[in-house]
Amino acid sequence: VTSCPVSESNDSVAILMSTIPWLGPDDPFPDPQTQADPDPDVPGLLAVSERIFAGQLDRAYRNGIFPWYSNHQPVLWWSPDPRTVFDPSTFKASRSLRQSVRNRGYETRIDADFPAVMRACAAPRADGAGSWIGKEMIDAYTLLHRLGYAHSIETWLDGECVGGLYGVRLEGVFFGESMYSRARDASKVALVRLVEDCRRDGVGLIDCQMPTEHLASLGALTLPRSEFLIRLRHLLGRTE
Repeated sequence: VTSCPVSESNDSVAILMSTIPWLGPDDPFPDPQTQADPDPDVPGLLAVSERIFAGQLDRAYRNGIFPWYSNHQPVLWWSPDPRTVFDPSTFKASRSLRQSVRNRGYETRIDADFPAVMRACAAPRADGAGSWIGKEMIDAYTLLHRLGYAHSIETWLDGECVGGLYGVRLEGVFFGESMYSRARDASKVALVRLVEDCRRDGVGLIDCQMPTEHLASLGALTLPRSEFLIRLRHLLGRTE
């Protein structure tokens, strides 16, 4: 979990807010391929809204867009280039991770306590890093969970959830949002379970959004945004 790249104390926020399209409840998102901001300081910033409106998350994900913003900001919508992903068909866990899956006594569960996973992902980190996951985000994704679209993959040990991740599943894509760990490899073990379930269910892509060293160490790939959007349309069953 990292802080949003547009800091709430950054003087450029006001300028950005005046140049990026503002979306109302029913406004369509701009085309990510042609209208995302190319500025390296705000890579892929596409639009802004006062809050997350009903139905907006579904429309965003289906167009390769996701929300990412700090407290006290309006909602910022992004479609970065390149895009970080896992391909379930080629994902290969390291030897040490396979040992953790087998030997540490972990149990993985799906959707046993989705709100708790979100709260854990939102908690401050040991390195002092903040989180973009505020109350509005928790409320919005909890509603998606109740509707059957948002899911948590959890790692349990001795009756306690010690790590996991959450995201949104739409047809053949899982859009990962955040992960956390309170025990060695616990979030990675949850990722292994996610990959296994994606393979079983025919999910062809796990979206990880932005590149990080942690994701790269696990074998994440980077795709040009144009390629990501093509694969997204295919996996969602869209032909246009």
